[in-house]
Amino acid sequence: MKRRYFLIGGAAAVGAGVFGVWWGDSAATARAKRMTTGAGESSFAGWLKIGHDDTVTIYSPHIDFGQGSQTALAQMLADELDADWSKVRVEQAPADYAFANTALAKLFVPTMSGHPDAMKKLPDPVFSLLARNVPLQVTGGSSAIRATGQFGMRVVGAGARLALLAAAAERLGVPESELVAASGRVTHAKSGRSLRYGELAEAAASRPMVAEPVLKVPSAYTFIGKPVDRFDIPGKVNGSAQYGIDFVLPDMRVATVMAAPVRGGKLLSVDHAPAMAVKGVEKVIALDDAVVVVASGYWPALKGARALAPKFSDGGNGAVSTASIYDAQAKLMTEGKPTKSYGKGDLAAGFATPNAKPLSAEYRVPFLHQAAMEPFALTGHHKDGKLEVWGGMQDPLQTRTLLAKFSGLSVDDVTFHPMLIGGGFGRRFPPYSQIVEQIARVAMQVDHPVKLIWSREEDVKQGAYRPQSSARLKAALGADGKIAAWQTDYAQFADAETETVFPYTVPATARHHHQYISNQVDAYWRSVNSTQHGFYNESFVDELAHLAGADPYQFRRAHLPAGGRHRAVLDAVAKRSGWGTPLPAGTGRGIALVESFGSIAAHVVEASVRADGTPQVHKVYAVVDCGTTVNPKNAEAQVQGGILMGLSSAVGEAITLTGGAVDQHSFTDYPVLKLADAPQIDVHFIDSGATIGGLGEPGLPPAAPALANALFAATGKRIRHLPIAQQLA
Repeated sequence: MKRRYFLIGGAAAVGAGVFGVWWGDSAATARAKRMTTGAGESSFAGWLKIGHDDTVTIYSPHIDFGQGSQTALAQMLADELDADWSKVRVEQAPADYAFANTALAKLFVPTMSGHPDAMKKLPDPVFSLLARNVPLQVTGGSSAIRATGQFGMRVVGAGARLALLAAAAERLGVPESELVAASGRVTHAKSGRSLRYGELAEAAASRPMVAEPVLKVPSAYTFIGKPVDRFDIPGKVNGSAQYGIDFVLPDMRVATVMAAPVRGGKLLSVDHAPAMAVKGVEKVIALDDAVVVVASGYWPALKGARALAPKFSDGGNGAVSTASIYDAQAKLMTEGKPTKSYGKGDLAAGFATPNAKPLSAEYRVPFLHQAAMEPFALTGHHKDGKLEVWGGMQDPLQTRTLLAKFSGLSVDDVTFHPMLIGGGFGRRFPPYSQIVEQIARVAMQVDHPVKLIWSREEDVKQGAYRPQSSARLKAALGADGKIAAWQTDYAQFADAETETVFPYTVPATARHHHQYISNQVDAYWRSVNSTQHGFYNESFVDELAHLAGADPYQFRRAHLPAGGRHRAVLDAVAKRSGWGTPLPAGTGRGIALVESFGSIAAHVVEASVRADGTPQVHKVYAVVDCGTTVNPKNAEAQVQGGILMGLSSAVGEAITLTGGAVDQHSFTDYPVLKLADAPQIDVHFIDSGATIGGLGEPGLPPAAPALANALFAATGKRIRHLPIAQQLA
């Protein structure tokens, strides 16, 4: 990924030339305007249009899968625009290169390029070119607010407001300095005259947009920081919202799929006859590694698929198991050379500190499934040499590109219609979503619209999981009771360095990544690598506090800079939770602090163990510093959701392998947290004014270590392997 971005950046800066880059950006903006603007509407930079009736429409490049970011993006743009909120609407941006997300490129590309300082100096048209060439229209990485909102929507809103003021000054014949924009009107106080935005939009849109307008200071915010109601909730409550699995076309067929149970396996043979004997089944399609049954409806398709007895190879992975992966990872950390190493200070000297107290521990976490409520469902229709596909994916633009690749059609002959998603958590990134290739190949072979639905069993067994991971941590305490040296070796697919923040002040540290590649699809899971490494680091620092004979909260505090954001968050959660006050017998408190995606979160968990040996979480306190909280009500919901998902995965979730195949098949053997087991959650935000951070993911990583630490406080037993239920059994 880094090399790809760097090469694209080189092509943009060197090959295209200044004029070529500018022209490409201008052409994309003009295309966006043509695609979204009708009679009586005026477009600003493609992302905003204002109607003559004063309606303000904002186009979101981020899909909706329950995170509420579309409303927050509207708040950010509308605030800078000084819009009338009652006139504001949000629509999904088309899956077209004209709506490639330049703001995401500005957030991610500098770091990924390996040349952040140089890349940050590039002008916006270059980032726009990068975004179009990737192509980039991702929803993930807690990036909507901190990238699209901050670098995109606020800038467009402020630029449009300046254009409206200039148009009003010209029409009224007064200096701009005498005009005030508010609630969708520009007013000249001296004369008492005012003009609606709808009256000014056409003239304003013809003016060049100011590239770097001055943005509002927090004291001037009108909508940012306010708990406004989300646009998406009414439709989801009354049932009018349409998800990919809901979509229907006239004369549509429905298909389902069975893929090789062992990842890497291929379809060797299949007798179509048993499926074709099922009433309603019309066709059986053999793919390279799967078999698809097409029928008049889902149930005959599923019945037909279950009637088949396809033979698959195991791709040489028939001996892979959960145990064999852990063994291989252990061997890799013991005998292998690290793929990448990071750190600072003299580690050997730190471990050789006089009277040092050493400690080492091994941690393990399993594959995790995203367990979204809506299984995969995409509808495709190939007609007259063109392919249309409807459904929910986390990058609509890249989905369109891949559909063109797998169908053999030109991108211009493929249309992807983004829809609501019933949960994603990283599962619906197109490169890891087998259904994209499947629907392209199936639609090209069916003479009707066809909806491909994965069964729940297929969804669980053919997932793109959070990687199974192992870690060895060792540290030494100096005579002063502080950490003198810390070393982490970990084995997993991805290098976690760029997203895992180690907040503590330690003189010497080392982190060694040993890349391990399994036969599974190692992909994204909510909070990505911060979930594993948050558990490792915050569990181990708790063990060090115990070794030092120190209070876990005070021990952490002693290793954080005075006056810093991390210490402020830690102090706040300790205070809110009543840290140090008595608890009922058998109940313990645990604390954890993790920075991820630009935000700092600390949790305190109160928990005990039931008579049957299962953990019970009574209450969770969370304090989060995300810089600025755009919508406090939705922000609270995001943190609550992250906590519940973190607790659920820590307590009982695990994808395990036997004979190379996944053991689990549904919620019966992949248990997620139930409402009856959900604890009380207290969430508090610190608006520090720091650079704005994400919120969809940072609430999750501290949950598992805080719970594990609470259970140690309650029982004296350390939890080093997840899920917890298996360790307490």
